[in-house]
Amino acid sequence: MEPIADSTLIETPDVSGAYPRLSQAQIDSLSRAGSSRATSAGEVLIQEGTSNADFFVILQGTVLVVEGLHDAGRRQPAELGSGTRILEVHSPGRFLGELGLVEGQPAFVSTVCAEAGEVLQIRGDDLRRVVLTDAAVGETILRAYLRRRILLISSGAGIRIVGSCFSRDTIRLLEFAAANRLPHRLVDLENDNEAQAILDRAGILVNDLPAVVLSASRVLRNPSKADLAIAMGLRVVKTHSASYDLMVIGAGPAGLAAAVYAASDGLSVVLKEGFAMGGQAGTSPRIENFLGFPAGISGGELTERAIIQARKFRVQINVACRARTIELRDGEFRAEFTESGPASSRAALLATGVQYRRLPVTGLEEFEGKSVFYAATVHEARLCGLQPVTVVGGGNSAGQAALFLAETGASVRLVVRGADLRAGMSSYLAERIEEHPGVEVLLRANIVGVEGSGVLERIIVDLGAKGEQRIFDSRYLFIFIGAKPHTEWLQGFLALDDDGFVLTGADLGDLPPEFSHLGRRRLPLETSVPGMFAVGDVRHGSVKRVTAAAGEGSTAVAMIHEHLRLLRDGPAGARMSERQ
Repeated sequence: MEPIADSTLIETPDVSGAYPRLSQAQIDSLSRAGSSRATSAGEVLIQEGTSNADFFVILQGTVLVVEGLHDAGRRQPAELGSGTRILEVHSPGRFLGELGLVEGQPAFVSTVCAEAGEVLQIRGDDLRRVVLTDAAVGETILRAYLRRRILLISSGAGIRIVGSCFSRDTIRLLEFAAANRLPHRLVDLENDNEAQAILDRAGILVNDLPAVVLSASRVLRNPSKADLAIAMGLRVVKTHSASYDLMVIGAGPAGLAAAVYAASDGLSVVLKEGFAMGGQAGTSPRIENFLGFPAGISGGELTERAIIQARKFRVQINVACRARTIELRDGEFRAEFTESGPASSRAALLATGVQYRRLPVTGLEEFEGKSVFYAATVHEARLCGLQPVTVVGGGNSAGQAALFLAETGASVRLVVRGADLRAGMSSYLAERIEEHPGVEVLLRANIVGVEGSGVLERIIVDLGAKGEQRIFDSRYLFIFIGAKPHTEWLQGFLALDDDGFVLTGADLGDLPPEFSHLGRRRLPLETSVPGMFAVGDVRHGSVKRVTAAAGEGSTAVAMIHEHLRLLRDGPAGARMSERQ
């Protein structure tokens, strides 16, 4: 075919470090892990939907990053048809790929050579090793990949979820993709002209909907969350054939920290998460009080970096498997999960966090997933645009969400039940909100009604300070009004407080007589069942901060080591080990 390159192809500018140009020293360093080769015009280097893609550095020529490319086969000339969208243009010195290449996810976009040239090609496994071991080059690549993931999400590129925006199954898939930071967009049957063409091209019937289009040749028909998790590389294994040293249930900051520290110490670890890696912290637009990040860090970036660390130390990650039951039998914990086989371990750690409470407002559930959300990420910000938005809550999560949405251009109204913004919010955050021209704060206020046809249009607010009710236009509503723990499945197995939080350490007595063979007292983060620990927001008395949760997760690992040592050696062996 003729070269694609022409005068209209202008290189995509580097945005916030997303598209850096490697130095010759960095290219030379990378060349030790791969080899250079010639490329031809129209050659497909990476096909969207492909797993285990290679890593490429452009040495000569121009390469396009495109969406909607039909599978022409590796090294076969690609024709850019009407359904293909050019997202990026890159020249020599730049590298291709995005975060999925490091995390073992399939490619969300394709790359095509616009003209004949030359590339440095490195196997995906070798690239992951470079990122984890070569700080000079690895951090440049990782930082760029994290930025590229955000830009992909913001552009609406990635997998296509085809269905009706009024379908509960469609909303279920959209929420799962958004929470796990997967680039995606909704192709709405009612409003998107592209919908029918996609259905016809993929042979999708109405009864198959909603469908997830991973590539031109791969479609998931009304998949479960587990099906999508497996397709997206969010599950390392489907079943567990052997027992582990440690089973971590919950993958927020506390669970991720525990898994990373335990696995780096040589323990075999399985990490089970019911919905999304990172938990609620993963949806935070910016965490400004996390030690070591003076400019702040987004919850998504913090989570993705932790996931990469966990994979480095061979943590077995399983997403979309919610714990149903757990029992201690013959010295081992055995847990059953939804949409997953059981798992067994010699020690267990609970880090299941909390879930946000819902407003007691009639008719609110009609708008959930469409206009009502419990997290404010780039996905939701893209939906909001410049339309009026309401955030409910007086804590840090509500404050961060209000600022984030206002900074994207939305007109934000923050509804706070209390009379003082600083009563439940950090002073620095309250000050920024008060100074921001795009945020209006309503104190001593409560939402008492919602109105709309299909989507939210208006809210009714009781203004206690003024003794009146007012109606405000609001296309979207974000709710952050406190939380309750994920412990319903533990009733009768563990000691819980009156609110359902897990009791640990000093809040409990000594170990029961049947565990006297351990020869120790209960450890500080240990639950009422010896060998099971609890950390983070699910634990009674915990400090509800990301830094504290990560600290508890890492601290618990030392206690888990002590428990496992006593199981193996008994009290006498443990004392001898301490003297040595």
